Order: sequence, then C-alpha cells, then structure tokens
Amino acid sequence: MRRALRSALFLLLALPLLLGASAEEGGHASGTMDFIGKVFNFVVLFGALFLILRKPVRSMLVKRTADVADSIVQAETGRNEAESRAAGSRAKAAGLAGQVLALKAEAEAEGKRETERIAQAAREEAERLKKLTRQELEGQVRQGVGELKAYAAAKATDLARERIRRRLTPAIQSDLIDKSIDRLTRLHEESAAR
Repeated sequence: MRRALRSALFLLLALPLLLGASAEEGGHASGTMDFIGKVFNFVVLFGALFLILRKPVRSMLVKRTADVADSIVQAETGRNEAESRAAGSRAKAAGLAGQVLALKAEAEAEGKRETERIAQAAREEAERLKKLTRQELEGQVRQGVGELKAYAAAKATDLARERIRRRLTPAIQSDLIDKSIDRLTRLHEESAAR
C-alpha cells in the first residue's frame, strides 16, 4: 500500500511538470493547467496533512472509541444497577405491603380480642352488680321484715296490755296475786323437802 501511495504521489508531482512543459512550449498557460496546479497543491497540502496527522488522529479516534465504549459500559452497568435497585425497591415495597396487611390483620385481631375482653369484663361487672343489688335487696327485705315483726310484736304487746287492763279488775288481780303466792310457796316447800 505504501508503494502505491508513493507511486501516486510521484505521478502527481511529475504531472504538472510534464503538463507545464508542454504548455510553456505553446507559449501560453491554459485554464487546465491552472486547475491541475490547484489540484496538485490540494493533493500536496492534504497529503502532507494526512501523513503528519494520521497517527495523532488515529490515536485520538481510538481513544475516543475506547472512551465511548467505556461510557457505554458504564451506562449499561449503571442501568443494570438501577434496575436491580428498582427490583429491590419493588420487592421491599411488596414486602412492606405484606407487612402492612399483616399489621392490619394483627391490629384487627387484637381489636377483636380487646372487644371480647371488654365485653367479658362488662358481663362480669354486671353479674357482680346484680349480686350486690340482690344482696342489698335481701338485706333491706330482712331489715323490713325485722322492723315489721318488731312493729307487730309491739302492737301485739300493746293490744294484749290494753286487753289485759280492760279485763283485769282489782278483784281478778288480787286473786291472781294470791294464786301466784300459793304456787311459789308450794314450789319452795317441795324444793326444801328434797
């Protein structure tokens, strides 16, 4: 390839000389010669630039290609990491949703247990109050019955006393006293005889 490049370069360098010599023989410069001169200058300028800048441009392009490849690899790695974090976040979110549901179910169960405990405590308190009320009522009934008996006994005593007073005349009273004295005397004599 270098050989072909050298040959083309030699031909380009030699071509204006050959053409220029023939144009000078005719005595005037043609437009074709001007064009060929410009092409020759172009080829020389850009050929020299190519030869001078070929290695730095190639190394720059290789470096730039490597940088782009590295950027692509980094972007791919970042995308994979982001996807894995997103998957982890989705898994955590699903786990949190499960935990929320579990906590909600546990709270509902605890609420039911607490409601049952409160209801049981209320039933026990109601039974205790019923028993206490029943005992209090029974006590009041006993007290009322006792008071009624005392009242009835007092009334019966008063009534008996009143009857006895009406029926007991001084003669009957004197006779009863005499009979009591006789009975006491007999009891005293019997106890002394023994």
